[in-house]
Amino acid sequence: MKFVRWFLGRIILAVNFLTKPKGLMRDPQEQQAVDAATAKMSLYQFEACPFCVKIRRELTRLSLNIELRDAKNNAAFKDELIREGGKHKVPCLRIEDDANTVKWLYESKDIASFLQAEFSRA
Repeated sequence: MKFVRWFLGRIILAVNFLTKPKGLMRDPQEQQAVDAATAKMSLYQFEACPFCVKIRRELTRLSLNIELRDAKNNAAFKDELIREGGKHKVPCLRIEDDANTVKWLYESKDIASFLQAEFSRA
């Protein structure tokens, strides 16, 4: 079973690589404002998880520079996700606001909806 999961993960990564979306083009000043807004966000994820791939594709599509944290291979990130987020489930978007309040957003659909609402053009 482990081999099957590994093999399917490689297929998912290959398809993602071959069909990578184009990023949203913004003027430099606008992109700088978006980068500032995403500076306190991080995405806890696994490399070959299909739901994580979905969110990374959304990050590319919206040209967002959000730190990626590997919660599978990095024990510190895994422990932080469990300790602060409450569970070892990915993808998980950690959002820190200006008042240093942290929100943990699980579920790929919810994360994608949040990112689209905050950073897509009307």
